[in-house]
Amino acid sequence: MTGRRRSPFSRSPLPRSSRSSRSPLSPGALRSRSSRVLTPAVAGALLVSGCGVLPGTSKDSREPVTVMTWAPDTTAPDSVNMAGMAAMARTYAAWINGQGGIGGHELRVLTCNEKDTSAGAYACARRAVDEDVAAVVGSYSRHGRSFLAPLEAAGIPYIGGYGASTDEFTSYLSYPVNGGQSALVAGNGRQLADGCARVSLVRPDTLVGDSMPGLVDVSLTRADRPAAHDITAPEGATSYETQAAEALREAGDGCVTAVLGGGTETFFDSFRRLEPEDSKVRISSVLGSVGQPLIDRTGGRSSPFEGAYVTGWYPDSGDARWDEMRGVIRKHAFGDNRIDPEDTGVQTTWIAYTVLKAVIEAMDRPEITAGGISVSLNRGTRVDTGGLTPVLRWRFEDLVGSSAYSRIANGHVTFQIVRDGRLVTDRKGFVDVTETLVDARLRG
Repeated sequence: MTGRRRSPFSRSPLPRSSRSSRSPLSPGALRSRSSRVLTPAVAGALLVSGCGVLPGTSKDSREPVTVMTWAPDTTAPDSVNMAGMAAMARTYAAWINGQGGIGGHELRVLTCNEKDTSAGAYACARRAVDEDVAAVVGSYSRHGRSFLAPLEAAGIPYIGGYGASTDEFTSYLSYPVNGGQSALVAGNGRQLADGCARVSLVRPDTLVGDSMPGLVDVSLTRADRPAAHDITAPEGATSYETQAAEALREAGDGCVTAVLGGGTETFFDSFRRLEPEDSKVRISSVLGSVGQPLIDRTGGRSSPFEGAYVTGWYPDSGDARWDEMRGVIRKHAFGDNRIDPEDTGVQTTWIAYTVLKAVIEAMDRPEITAGGISVSLNRGTRVDTGGLTPVLRWRFEDLVGSSAYSRIANGHVTFQIVRDGRLVTDRKGFVDVTETLVDARLRG
């Protein structure tokens, strides 16, 4: 018997949301009915002769996997625009499907504009539930309480979120690929402890901001440095002259670090206007508040961030470990200016889809479900990200032993510095700040 194999992507199967109510004459029902009437002798003959394959055993019959990526795509005042993350997700799907999918499964990526609002986050989560997605992957939202409840009720895992919401680090269905802002702030204290006799910390006057001094101070006091001088600042201000003057005065010849998100650029603009010409103070921040796109936009080599210490999650954007991602972007997203390979959000989405690929390949099943993905991850599927992070696993013993960060499986950061307008490595390798996170929490 001869026959031509059919591509798994040669026809469009029913959407996942309609497969649960197949008609009696649907392909799924026919396969199910035929499997019940096959006698053992006929089934054995088919397998031995090679002229037929039992239903569900061929990779050609593997079901597509539908996932969602959401991110804000907005220019509203005081909002965050992370459109590159959703664009990166679609680019990843084009690339991986061109290679035959993931383990024989076509990858279908739905995207949603989260709008950087609580209502937008909830709407995206409800759509994910209605579409019966297998996972939400590589997304960004500051509104964890709005989107996690619908996902948890539907049993949908949240893989590799950016870490913009503290709820991502406590939900039992969240699988973060980094340690969020808390790990960055803890690492920033470690980075500054080596060379700063005194530190001024400028941070938002919020509940999240209230946790930052403790995270910085653990590392400073371990290095026999005084605790940072804590300066609170309003979010979204148009000038920070008062805070900049206080930071300069208290830092002396030490360091000033600011973690104000989108307001960080505004703060350092105020700071540079007040800084004396003979000042020896060093400036610092964390990725997400300062990144390569911001450095480029503010002058590159002549940027006010030249010489700044910056703490990140991943290797610097020029590292060879990002070459595969860059190649995919060049080939499959040529001309899409939303995707900047030096943007931390784009990088996080790439890593999150690397996790998805690893878990689907490890499952090796005809149909991939949300529950199956969660079980596989909880049982210890090992994810090698090619050195972009340490090897990732989410077993109980791999997680941080703290109620505040119970889902963190990667408490590592990188130290970078701005030289000649580029973020480059300041210290090779990853720095583990897991103990710092736990100690800061215990200190209250």
